[in-house]
Amino acid sequence: MALNYLTTEAAAPANAAIIWMHGLGATGYDFYTANLPEQLNLPNSIAIRFIFPHAPLRPVTINNGYTMPAWYDIHGLDRESREDEVGLKETEARIAELIEEQIRLGISANRIILAGFSQGGAVALYCALRYPRSLGGVIALSTYLPGSKSLATEANPANAALPIFMAHGSLDETVILEWGEASRDTLETLGYTVDWHVYPMAHQLCAEELVDMRGWLLRVLN
Repeated sequence: MALNYLTTEAAAPANAAIIWMHGLGATGYDFYTANLPEQLNLPNSIAIRFIFPHAPLRPVTINNGYTMPAWYDIHGLDRESREDEVGLKETEARIAELIEEQIRLGISANRIILAGFSQGGAVALYCALRYPRSLGGVIALSTYLPGSKSLATEANPANAALPIFMAHGSLDETVILEWGEASRDTLETLGYTVDWHVYPMAHQLCAEELVDMRGWLLRVLN
């Protein structure tokens, strides 16, 4: 089943795209209404189409089986908890459909960025590193690396040099900083270069983070 989504178009014809995934229990409206394009304030030469997909509804084990928007099921909040491999693969296929749609609309794969916050950031990492064409980059905010045990065998060489922006809050009690640091270390051990940032914040975004993200986007998309 294809994902429903919202879009924000640039003033000029789009020459890049960011597919932005929300966190657990949220929807695409969360970041759509935050007006990210205005906050990032990128030059007109970088005309980004933002795509904000909605995760499907599914029961989430850690929330007593309550049905909510979720990219995959979560069994526990520690790194040794069982992962929902089936749910991750289903979402990977759906995100790949969104990427292919943007390519059909004229955006080159290497100017498509996967981005997300919390569970959405986990999805961005999972999908981007396994995608068979070279993407523009991945933005992973306040999140962790799912599927780390299978990444060495499932990673696609097309994205071996994928630009990765990761950011985390030092006061985050939802996805603790140590999980983000461990994910960064795993990626670097596997040969990826991670642009890593830590801010004095909880499970959220902050102004300094947006400034750093803007600088990263300028480097990647110029």
